[in-house]
Amino acid sequence: MVISITNLSKKIGRQEILKPTNITLPDKKIISFIGPNGAGKSTLLGLISRLDTPTSGQILVDGIDVQKASTAEVAKKLAILKQANNINLRLTIEDLVSFGRYPHCQGKLGPEDKQKVNEAIAYMGLDEFRYKYIDQLSGGQKQRAYIAMVLAQDTPYVFLDEPLNNLDMKYSVQIMSVLRDLVDNHGKTVIVVLHDINFASAYSDQIIALKDGQVIIQGEVKEIMNPQCLYDLYEINIDIHELNEQYVATYFKAKSSQS
Repeated sequence: MVISITNLSKKIGRQEILKPTNITLPDKKIISFIGPNGAGKSTLLGLISRLDTPTSGQILVDGIDVQKASTAEVAKKLAILKQANNINLRLTIEDLVSFGRYPHCQGKLGPEDKQKVNEAIAYMGLDEFRYKYIDQLSGGQKQRAYIAMVLAQDTPYVFLDEPLNNLDMKYSVQIMSVLRDLVDNHGKTVIVVLHDINFASAYSDQIIALKDGQVIIQGEVKEIMNPQCLYDLYEINIDIHELNEQYVATYFKAKSSQS
């Protein structure tokens, strides 16, 4: 099982948003897309997950051509949590998570669908909130509910576009720990766009770095988390510290106090 991307590109008018891209995404890993704003991270994620249409190129998911496959076929292979999830209906958590089963039952939940919904709600620790409305939840609870919806879809590939946006450290760690568990204990493949390079470093198996609409490097964490690579990516000096077999980046320095 693998995602293979060949000559994938995206233009809007004359502007090349994503330059021709050739990468392979291995299965049963967390793969993070990092890079500065406007680098093409969300564009690449959207193209792979068929939220957007490429100008050229091919995307194969386990040998299936994403552009040619039916919507139902794609929805049983991959699920995506977008950066913005504006649902204008007043839904409970249970209602929201049930939407994840639509590719399997077209809205008519059977016993297996209800079981998957219950499992996703329990897995995200939301049992006590299942009848609460989404607009009654905290930011962290709401994000966990959306992730539960994606998990209820029960696909081998899970895509998330900046899932840590507007979350504090506690909830960010919770979300990334869930993603790590999905890979390690449930055999999922997780592809995630992240702004925080330390979260990418701590939880990823591979990192893909993008800049100016192109992939500049793909590799294991230790290959990416080095000062020269990160300077080329972000154009600022970044120090790397190895701590408990993890690589931690520091990219700011406090002003020294004046006596």
